[in-house]
Amino acid sequence: MNITRENVDALNAVVKVDIAKEDYSDKVEKILTDYRKTANIPGFRKGHVPMGMVKKQYGKAVLVDEVNKLLQDGLNKYLTEEKLDVLGQPLPKTQDVIDWDSDNFSFEFELGLAPEFEVALKGKKAIEQYHIVADSKMINEQIESIQKQYGKLVSQKEVEKDSEITGTYKNEAHEIENTITLTLDKFKEKSTAKKFIGGKVADVITLKTKGLYSDEHDLMHALKVSHDKVHGLDIEVTFTIIEINKRELAELDQELFDKLFGKDVVKSVTELKAKIKEDAEKQFLQQADQKLLNDVTEYLVENTKFDLPSEFLKKWLQSAGEKQLDNDQAKEEYEKSEKSLRYQLIEGKLITDNNIQITIEDIKGHAREMIKAQMAQFGQLNPSEKELDDIAARILSNQDEARRISEQLISQKLLNLYKEKANLKVKEVTYENFVKEAYSKK
Repeated sequence: MNITRENVDALNAVVKVDIAKEDYSDKVEKILTDYRKTANIPGFRKGHVPMGMVKKQYGKAVLVDEVNKLLQDGLNKYLTEEKLDVLGQPLPKTQDVIDWDSDNFSFEFELGLAPEFEVALKGKKAIEQYHIVADSKMINEQIESIQKQYGKLVSQKEVEKDSEITGTYKNEAHEIENTITLTLDKFKEKSTAKKFIGGKVADVITLKTKGLYSDEHDLMHALKVSHDKVHGLDIEVTFTIIEINKRELAELDQELFDKLFGKDVVKSVTELKAKIKEDAEKQFLQQADQKLLNDVTEYLVENTKFDLPSEFLKKWLQSAGEKQLDNDQAKEEYEKSEKSLRYQLIEGKLITDNNIQITIEDIKGHAREMIKAQMAQFGQLNPSEKELDDIAARILSNQDEARRISEQLISQKLLNLYKEKANLKVKEVTYENFVKEAYSKK
């Protein structure tokens, strides 16, 4: 077998594979001999079929199969040995009908080559790195939420602004009847809440569903209707009050602190606020890191310039999926995937240039930490090493799960690289302002 390559340009090449008779003849002969031993052909004893008849019946199919195997194995080996970084898969060039009665065969493949480029992490314009802090307003709201959660319900005669109201939504014509407990702050309009103030048990309040809640999904759950039915739903429903309660706030005492964090971990309101702030900012860090990862990714794609073998890739996309695409469909698919492909190449370059590696021990360690965190949520704070290893082994036996963990670790190492080498500008914000600022930008 002889394989040669002709570079069309920096991004495209043609590989020619020549296969001679001596490359496949021994293998074909052996397979046909084995067929002869087992072939069941009427008029001949098993193993005594004339070789000429075996070749006539099976020879062409065996030849085609073996040549194709040689072709694929030889091409893959060549790409590996030559260390060619190809995009997509080699595309066979259109050729006349192959003469399978010939002894020698030639095949040509088009290759799309990955471009050579450099990645500059430290650009002129700084990328904002958000540091999200838990401010006093958030901490106090969290404390009040905890007090409500652990407080007790006190029955009321009339609905007040902060009441918890249990009642039934109903509309017979639309077969709606659902009992829920709600608070007045859930309604979109203040005028809706006012209809409830002063209400008593057994009172019936008529409401319009359109604009009742800010989010139609809240309306879907309140009325217990389908996702399809709730969109655009504009009807009247009644709400019959069944029960009115007010949640009396729990005392901020040692009993509550121990329930929340364990015995004597927190001993005062000051320590409670510090603990809430610490826990909240740990969660905020994950969101800030994800935002940074997204922003650096966007920056790198926009500012790392290189050409792609676009025509080759469009042609490859026509036959790469389950469904054959025409030229226009392949062009559309390429335009949708080009940005993702560019980042894959940039990411690969960064991983190579910075020697970023993930070992099996890294994956096992990450899996163990995930398991420990999940078990802690259910009160299992001290799992044994064997228990962790056994669960981790079960998780990692799933290739998709192992791949997902590996990708998480790569992302974390890239994030650390960005924090170390990119041009970043730290901006301290509250969580409320982070949501407004970071996600309202176009």
